[in-house]
Amino acid sequence: MLRLVEDMTGDHPARPCLVLANDPDAEGLAKAATLGVLTAAIDHRAYKGDRAAFEAALLGRLEAAAPDILCLAGFMRVLTAPFVNGWKGRMLNIHPSLLPKYRGLHTHARALEAGDAEHGCTVHEVTAELDDGPILGQARVPVKAGDTPDDLAARVLTMEHRLYPAVLRRFAGNDRTPLLLG
Repeated sequence: MLRLVEDMTGDHPARPCLVLANDPDAEGLAKAATLGVLTAAIDHRAYKGDRAAFEAALLGRLEAAAPDILCLAGFMRVLTAPFVNGWKGRMLNIHPSLLPKYRGLHTHARALEAGDAEHGCTVHEVTAELDDGPILGQARVPVKAGDTPDDLAARVLTMEHRLYPAVLRRFAGNDRTPLLLG
């Protein structure tokens, strides 16, 4: 979760104000804590069958941190329309495919099974529809002969780490022009 800043001490228009995970063992929590960023984990398993209560717990943490932008990455829970609509125009996600291709899971295996020549990742605004919403950026990687899903995932992840920060910088500056890499 990010807060926009007016008095910048660095060159990025946003600063992290909270890293919130649904898995208490998420690697990002330890990395954020090392950098002095507030962290929290709300284990979705404790809310089995009660999505409204899980989202209420998320919302409580978010409201306390008061972010301007929510950046989803590796958050493998489907959020309901009421939750998503409350953050309309302020929530981004990165997805490991060239949307609109391969919404959902197992994107790398699906690209290989389809015989695609290229694969990649997409940053998009989050809407109530799964892996939908305006595309803000995409990065492409070649599919190589003999690739496994893990090989392809590793190349895509490298591009995710380049694409997401670049799109976020533009988005925080109110620029929603799609960015294409690779």
